[in-house]
Formats: sequence, C-alpha cells, structure tokens
Amino acid sequence: MSSASPKLGLFQGYGVEMEYMIVDRDTLQVKPISDEVLKAEVGELTSDVERGSMAWSNELVLHVLELKTNGPAPELPSLAGKFHGEVQRVNALLAPFNAMLLPTGAHPFMDPYQETKLWPHEASEIYEAYNRIFNCQGHGWSNLQSTHLNLPFKDDEEFGRLHAAIRLILPLIPAISAASPVLDGQVSGLLDTRLEVYRKNQAKIPLIAGEVVPEAVFSEAEYEARIFQPMFQAIAPYDPEGDLQDEFLNSRGAIARFSRGAIEIRIIDNQECPLADIAVVTLVSEVLKKLTSEEWSSYQDQQKAETSFLSSVFLSSLKKGSKTEVQHSDYLRLLGMAGEHATLQEIWEHLWQEVQGEAVFTAELSQSIRLILQEGCLSQRILKILGSSPSIDSIKDVYRELANCLALNQLYAP
Repeated sequence: MSSASPKLGLFQGYGVEMEYMIVDRDTLQVKPISDEVLKAEVGELTSDVERGSMAWSNELVLHVLELKTNGPAPELPSLAGKFHGEVQRVNALLAPFNAMLLPTGAHPFMDPYQETKLWPHEASEIYEAYNRIFNCQGHGWSNLQSTHLNLPFKDDEEFGRLHAAIRLILPLIPAISAASPVLDGQVSGLLDTRLEVYRKNQAKIPLIAGEVVPEAVFSEAEYEARIFQPMFQAIAPYDPEGDLQDEFLNSRGAIARFSRGAIEIRIIDNQECPLADIAVVTLVSEVLKKLTSEEWSSYQDQQKAETSFLSSVFLSSLKKGSKTEVQHSDYLRLLGMAGEHATLQEIWEHLWQEVQGEAVFTAELSQSIRLILQEGCLSQRILKILGSSPSIDSIKDVYRELANCLALNQLYAP
C-alpha cells in the first residue's frame, strides 16, 4: 500500500505482494540473481522497479523477487492477469541466465545453510542487523515465500473492526492456502511447513511473533502499548542502533502498518499461479467484508474471541489443514454457523456459500475456489502425487510442473 493514500476506507483498495524463487531451469537449484533481473529491466542496479500499476522489488535473500501492486489497486479480479504479465516479463529476463521463477511457499530441497546469499546492496544495514541478531541462514529466513494482502482503514474505528475480523479468519487461512509440504528434500509431515519455520525464526525474542494470531487490541494506542512497545524493549539490548525498532519488526500473522493505514495479512503461502493467489485473497477479503459489516455477528462479540483459542486452531491447521476440528460453538456463531463443532473444510464451504454470489467472483475465480475446496489446498494436491517418501526426482518432476503452472497461470490439478 502506498503511503501517499493513507485515507482509503475499508475495502476501497487492495495491496497485494507475491514472492517468487529464482531457480535454474534444469536443476531447480536456487539462483541468487534477483539484482541481475532488476538491473536487466531498468539498465542499472536498483532495489525497486515500477511498471505502471505494478512493481518489483528485492527481498532479504538474492534468490527471491517480490512482484506487487504499485500502491493500492481498486479491485482484485484483474490482478490475476496483471501478476501473470509480470511473471512472463521476469521469466523472459531470466531466460538468458537459464533461470525461471518457481512458485509455492518453500523451495523443496534448498540447503539454506550453504545456499543463502543476502541482498548486499542498499538498505542492507537492516538485513545485516537481522542477520547479526537472528542468523538468517535457516529456512525461517531464506526459504519462505508468501502472498501478502494489505487492506486499508481510514481511522481507529475502522482499524478495530478490521483487526477483529482478521483475527477470527487467520486460523482458517492455511486450510486453503498451505503450499509448503516439502522441505530439505523430504515430506515434512506438515501442510504448511513455511508457517512452522516462520513462527520460530525469531524465537530468541518471542514478543516479535507473539502467538502469530495477534492480540485482542482494537485501537492504535492499545496496539502501541501492548504490541509495539514491549517488542521494541525486548529487542533493544540486541539492537543498540535502533535499526529494527519500527513497525516492520512485527512478525505476527497480520500486522498493523499505521504508517500506511493498512493491515497486512502475511500467512498465505505463495500459490502455484497468480490466479490461485487472487482466488484465495478475494475469498478472504469477501469474508472479511461480511464480518466488518456485522452480517453474522456484532463487532462487540467479535472482540471477545480469545487469542489462545484462535492460536490453537491456527497451529492445528498447519498439520491437519481442512481436517482440523473446531469445537467451539461461540466461535462458529461469530461466522454465522449453528452447531457445536465443524471442520475447517465445513467452515470454508459455509463461508463460500455465503459470499459466492458477490459480483467480484469472476467465472475463473469461482472455478479456482471450487477446485481448492474440492481437491484440497496446494499442499494436499502435491502430496497426492508425491506420497509420504518421494525420491528427489519425483519432487523435481512435480515442482517443474508447478513452474509450468506459474508460466501458464493455471491451477495445479493432478
């Protein structure tokens, strides 16, 4: 989200960012050449490229490139095609390096201890501070590719409503977005391995990520007092220069960016193609609209949901995905469901029933959501082919297909 337009109200704009790995076309090994790609596009070394309504930028590590909206987009559906256009452009620039973009939430066999190369150019003092404090060699830093959704709020009242709604939905998202079942050349036993390493990558200072589901705070002053200040105090002994004592330090699954007037949802794994990513973020956005407008439950009741309960559902979803059981009738009522218990599969089917009539769902987006609900999240679809102990060759075959899905903007339907 651009800081030039901080006064957008709820759902008046959408900032979307997608992180992709750069890999060798033949071996699928990571290639640390994001700086070369950015340079090839504009003719000089840079960390950002603007391309009209879209933009590219560097990340912490050199084998990852971020594609994003250049400021808030007015609507989501057209972004599937726009992101695909950017993917095609990057892949054309990568061709002379015998490289291409690879999707999903984590590289399936990268060795982060041998292959990590940090961005060495401007703004590197922030990256160096992170590296000094946390050692950015592991998967939790160098191998976790996500799709971020930034949603605006114009004042404290809107912030509170949006934050309350997002807290309720966060634990459900991995059931439809998990896309990282393989790490270190092995099936990990989790559907969302990226989020498992993400939540532990700053364990030295637990206040940075909290319980991933953010605390029940509903105003900027409360957020400052209960989240920002304790976090800044906890890192201060490690960060005497103060390089990291800023809102970007926050690593919860959704973070308030008051400087931009937006909340950023960070727990969506990068999918196999932009169409799938935009399907997921559109579904999430439409459900949040219903919650913020109090269609199923009051704002007052939404505020009461306990962080520890939400966090327990979130943790279970990383392993069990859509099979995760929720036994909490008060929580289900907040989402417009009767009954004592439901699986995340049943919850998402209910939510899709509630929102699928909205005009925002093009035929392509609806078809994509139906595929995800019927065939499972991308991790489940990958595991249908790989089984529990695949060979490295089988893993490479599947991930080559996923690179092809990205190039063609098609969902993976084995």
